[in-house]
Amino acid sequence: MAQGKAKPKERQIGKKTIEKKPLINPKYKNTFWTAVIVLILVIFFIVNNTRSVPEQGPYPPSYNPASTVKPDTAIDKRLQMETGNK
Repeated sequence: MAQGKAKPKERQIGKKTIEKKPLINPKYKNTFWTAVIVLILVIFFIVNNTRSVPEQGPYPPSYNPASTVKPDTAIDKRLQMETGNK
């Protein structure tokens, strides 16, 4: 019988390498990072909306309140919504 040439196995000299186990299962990696980002955004949203309202600062030096255009009439009756208050 003819035997094919068997490739010799490479010998490893020294200790065996230990496979590194990932911290997060690769199957859930995207879900984990999505949850982390959403959590950070929610924290920023809460912090931003729980602070006190800042005081209004002074108007710019070139601002003239008399020159502002005020609306001439109220909202047209066709566009106005009924709120039930009479």
